[in-house]
Amino acid sequence: MSPASLPEPRTEEGRAGLAALRAEPARAVLAFDFDGTLAPIVADPRAARAHPDAVPVLARLAPHLAGIAVITGRPAADAVRFGGFEGAAGLEGLTVLGAYGAERWDAADGSVRAPEPPPGVAAVREELPALLREVGAPEGTWTEDKGRALAVHTRRAASPDEALAALRAPLYALAERHGLMVEPGRLVLELRPPGADKGAALADFVREKHAGAVAYAGDDLGDLPAYETVTALRGDGVPGLLLYSAPQSGDETVARLAERADVTVSGPAGLTAWLRGLAEALTASR
Repeated sequence: MSPASLPEPRTEEGRAGLAALRAEPARAVLAFDFDGTLAPIVADPRAARAHPDAVPVLARLAPHLAGIAVITGRPAADAVRFGGFEGAAGLEGLTVLGAYGAERWDAADGSVRAPEPPPGVAAVREELPALLREVGAPEGTWTEDKGRALAVHTRRAASPDEALAALRAPLYALAERHGLMVEPGRLVLELRPPGADKGAALADFVREKHAGAVAYAGDDLGDLPAYETVTALRGDGVPGLLLYSAPQSGDETVARLAERADVTVSGPAGLTAWLRGLAEALTASR
């Protein structure tokens, strides 16, 4: 994708966001979700890996920008490992905000900083297996332990949408009993502590970097708070650009993101191509 072929954002606000990013990249922040955005969605989240072009293109962009952040529901250490970010040349200033911003990893020192998870997480961890048996969770349903959260996936079930619908009420009730919230996603329900979300994490990062423009890319419902933050920043005079990483399966399209996005790309491959075009545009303008 050449600079000339960078797609025109479909909204006036998006066009202003892209123009500001291109005009003063040293005052701009780029932020991304991980799964479905930088990394393809896979049946086993432990097998997820960043698109092979992700690290090279981010390293190419980083010297031009105020900051780059990966904001994910995963533990920060997992995103770092699966993304191939640790020790990546050119990404010495990268920040990974895991567990929806409750955890932070900075490439500069390679350490993860995070508070202890609340006791409700341990209680849910203990009760969840019995609950899934009691409600007859179908074969293929499985639980991902994220340390600060537990995610119940139905992607491997014979009827994933039906399985998710059957689990919704009991999982919401379990979370409520232990002071947790449920974060819905594509064929997953995640039980996690309240108080952290991608919107707050993005807002803090933008303030930290004194950014004059921001772009955010995501693919699922957990990214809506970050979309809200970009919208609020626009209202405060900070230009912003919203990108939607659309899944390959049209059945999994998240309409609430697609309708608000300024630019839609085709999954991680489309996003890395867009970033490559942006890098070429910034290089050509210098």
